[in-house]
Amino acid sequence: MLRSGDWLTRQRIRLWAAAVLVASAFGLGFILVTANGLNDFRGEPLGTDFSNVYAAGTYVLDGKAPLAFDWPAQHARERQIFGDKTPFFGWHYPPYFLFVAGALATMPYKLSLAIWQGVTLLLYLLMIRAILSASRQHEGREALHDKMWLLVALAFPAVLVNIGHGHNGFLTAALFGTALVTLDRRPGLAGILFGLIAYKPQFGMLIPLVLIATWRWRAFVAATATVVVLNVATLVAFGPDVWHAFFASTKLTRVEVLEQGGTGWHKIQSVFATVRMWGGSVPLAYLAQGVVTASLAAVLIWLWRSAAAFPLKAAALTVAAILATPYSLDYDLVVLAPAIAFLAADGLRRGFAPWEKTALALLWLTPLIARSIAEHTLIPLGVPAMLLVFTLVLRRAASDLGHLPGWQSAAQPIK
Repeated sequence: MLRSGDWLTRQRIRLWAAAVLVASAFGLGFILVTANGLNDFRGEPLGTDFSNVYAAGTYVLDGKAPLAFDWPAQHARERQIFGDKTPFFGWHYPPYFLFVAGALATMPYKLSLAIWQGVTLLLYLLMIRAILSASRQHEGREALHDKMWLLVALAFPAVLVNIGHGHNGFLTAALFGTALVTLDRRPGLAGILFGLIAYKPQFGMLIPLVLIATWRWRAFVAATATVVVLNVATLVAFGPDVWHAFFASTKLTRVEVLEQGGTGWHKIQSVFATVRMWGGSVPLAYLAQGVVTASLAAVLIWLWRSAAAFPLKAAALTVAAILATPYSLDYDLVVLAPAIAFLAADGLRRGFAPWEKTALALLWLTPLIARSIAEHTLIPLGVPAMLLVFTLVLRRAASDLGHLPGWQSAAQPIK
């Protein structure tokens, strides 16, 4: 049953997705009902990590943008807004994101949080719909028509994690997925969207490699030009001091947050964090992460230069983007949504191969339990689940290219 995926019927998908969505709604509702002003029942800001975006935005409005990168100053502003007992939520983004932070800080905090999450959630849903719309086969249109995709996309556990943290996973996923789905039809637009991912640069490491390896020069030039424009706009708006402050803060971010695990190893879904969580040294963690990242880069070059189906290439790049960085948290797993959408659409068109349905179900469920399982058992789930799906993608691609002649797809749609 697990190998064939026959257990994953449409009825079960609906049931589990609806259960997760209802539970998520109740959980978020409880947080809102028990809130005290701008803080939740634990005394932390509503939207937790969004507090650092809002606090940084107030410095932009004050004309003191570099202070967002000054940890004591940033913490002082957070305590000023949310109370003296507010824990520190650091601002680690490149200066580009200060434009967004400044705009959001022009509104009252709760309204700003609601608009931020609402608008980016809509972009996320439109991205999923665009991926499924690109499927021309009957199965893909049917999945889009019956709106089950909407239930599954909203119930994706990473959605709950992202909303609970007031984070930017919806935006990152929307940029990534929309860039990929438009890459062949509108390479200039795709390049702009790829360039905007520079606000989370750790997820963009492999994008230039793929664009160059496949001679997608229009997309590459558009992405490069977008980053250049962002740099110029940042210098004009905030001055060179903001870049000095940013680069000065990166050492603290690297040492305190990543290498020493200030965020918590169980929250970080990376090979680096797994090695550190298991007691490995910092050099060993970097070595393990480097080997994985280099391997992913080499495999992606082969895959993207091959004649494999585009959904496989898109899904592989999306999963690899998370696996390649040492710093990706569970709310960043929203970026897996476009990978799941690409693979689901491809499976509905051509049939699912052995283990693919089960692996996709595991990947969909992982954000719900990855943090708690790792915290209590030191067993990471995010990295193994992503590696499993990445391996199955390569296996399907090898089969398409005739490198696995004895292996065939189990061409059965979800019933």
